[in-house]
Amino acid sequence: MEEPKVTQTHHTFSIACKVELNIHARAKDVWGLLTDAEEFPRWNTTVTRIEGRIREGERLRLHVPGTDRTFTPTVSDVEPNARMKWIGGFAPVFKGVRTFVLSPRDNGSTDFALEEHFFGLMLPLAKRFMPDFGPVFQRFASDLKTRAERAAQ
Repeated sequence: MEEPKVTQTHHTFSIACKVELNIHARAKDVWGLLTDAEEFPRWNTTVTRIEGRIREGERLRLHVPGTDRTFTPTVSDVEPNARMKWIGGFAPVFKGVRTFVLSPRDNGSTDFALEEHFFGLMLPLAKRFMPDFGPVFQRFASDLKTRAERAAQ
């Protein structure tokens, strides 16, 4: 199985992590997995529960393994079967933007990209408490690929 490609950048007031991977499934099928909050934790080992609906303007309550903290991003910039963002925090203090992008290929597969960008004046203090997102994103992409390709067979 192809390994997800992870890239990371670190600056004083900005951190970004991106994972890219080709999935042998149609974009609409991958999108269906990414937007079904109830099913999300069944295929994704990086999330234990999502409360709310993954729809434009909705605020989610995201629970992840290893922390009691609840993340509350708002879903925005939704373009079905192509892209969406989950945005949390308050600029200029501290903000996180997670962007999902699906790009269909002619062969019926889909290029998947997930990027998280954190920025703000509090980032230099907060970064020491943040995990290394590389392995987390790699696992997210691998989980998505496994589930989408299994469904496509």
